[in-house]
Amino acid sequence: MKSNIILSGVGGQGILTLASIIDTAALYQNLFVKQSEVHGMSQRGGAVQCHVRISDKQIYSDLIPEGETDLILSAEPMELLRHIPFLKKNGWIITDSSTFENIVDYPDKHELYKKIKMHWNHIIINAKSCAKDMGNTKICNMILLGAAADQLPIPEDKFLQAIRYFFRDKSEKVILKNIEAFKEGQKKAKDFIEFVY
Repeated sequence: MKSNIILSGVGGQGILTLASIIDTAALYQNLFVKQSEVHGMSQRGGAVQCHVRISDKQIYSDLIPEGETDLILSAEPMELLRHIPFLKKNGWIITDSSTFENIVDYPDKHELYKKIKMHWNHIIINAKSCAKDMGNTKICNMILLGAAADQLPIPEDKFLQAIRYFFRDKSEKVILKNIEAFKEGQKKAKDFIEFVY
């Protein structure tokens, strides 16, 4: 068993948090994990990407070759499309529909959605709007993680354990809000799949 994941977005969207929680959940499942450094401009607004590799056998490289990615999980649709060459034939792409328009010639978002929908295995959810409705825009990444959970070889309880561990220095209220966001993401993904497929 192996699973190759690319996480992408822009600085400030919690990509490093996503990577840490996925890594921790995989370790709780007694799997091997390799993670590349988070590449890009981690200050707010710069492109950020990270490779995470999970396996039941030892992993020797932290970088995913082109055409070998099982899942691209992105907090921004244009950033997702930058990594499409890495996607394997039946891989999944999951993104927030909210755009982060940090360049003058940012493409039309509907054109971005059209390109994403060309891939059969896709989920597009408005995590930003959902997070606002839940009262905390900082939980977008947990909503996206929940949306991707079924595409990862890790059971739900290990993700919840990892979320608790990651936020262990925060209040119980913060921990529960992140768990609620994760579960909301699971629900949004299920609703999207039932509607589209």
